[in-house]
Amino acid sequence: MNVEYHKWWSPALNRDMEVKVYGNLGKAMVVFPSSGGRFYEYEDFGMIEACRPFIEEGKLKIFSLDSVDYESWFNHDAHPADRARRHNDYDRYVTDEVRPFIENHPGSSSGYLATGCSLGAYHAANFFFRHPDIFDAVIALSGLYSLHFSVGDYMDDNVFFNSPLAYLPGMEDPWYLDRYRESNIILCSGQGAWENGLEEAQAVQAILDAKGVPCWLDLWGYDVNHDWPWWRKQMPYFLGKLNL
Repeated sequence: MNVEYHKWWSPALNRDMEVKVYGNLGKAMVVFPSSGGRFYEYEDFGMIEACRPFIEEGKLKIFSLDSVDYESWFNHDAHPADRARRHNDYDRYVTDEVRPFIENHPGSSSGYLATGCSLGAYHAANFFFRHPDIFDAVIALSGLYSLHFSVGDYMDDNVFFNSPLAYLPGMEDPWYLDRYRESNIILCSGQGAWENGLEEAQAVQAILDAKGVPCWLDLWGYDVNHDWPWWRKQMPYFLGKLNL
């Protein structure tokens, strides 16, 4: 398996950011790490190994990103408005820096798959819904889809437009909705220990259903915990359902 390490100074974030790439060919899958996680987390917790068959068959090329969660949503020393502004810096990093990096990487195709576990699932879904011109698929495992966990009841425009459960109900723009309808949207949640995003996932599915947007919400059993062993099972299962 081809493995690459890349690092560059991010103008959007004013700091170094690191990326690992796995594979040569196939659909580009952008991995957002879990809460405060790093670019090597997906490999360290066995997710790359779980995805190995798709990588080695040339169906999938993985770009595993760094996070700035402790500077944004988990920076509880900062005002919620400042947390949201820092996340928007991260948004610019992904759209203005990671996107062209993937586009210029040999063997990449357009239309990326966003994925992540836990907070990474929030990021994956939020980036997918905000940027359906970049992403045409999302696999969100055990995610939350509002920002109540970070900012409570605080709301401003930056928080609103980064909280899918806030902006999706009023989404009527056909440019977005048509792209959602042409995409693969997969949300998954277990119902075991530490899984607390089930109701939010159901709410997202209900909103999309009302707008005629297909969304596969797959609920696993009461023994399925919010943890890596289950995510290692879920990810290849869902990849196998896509036409990679």
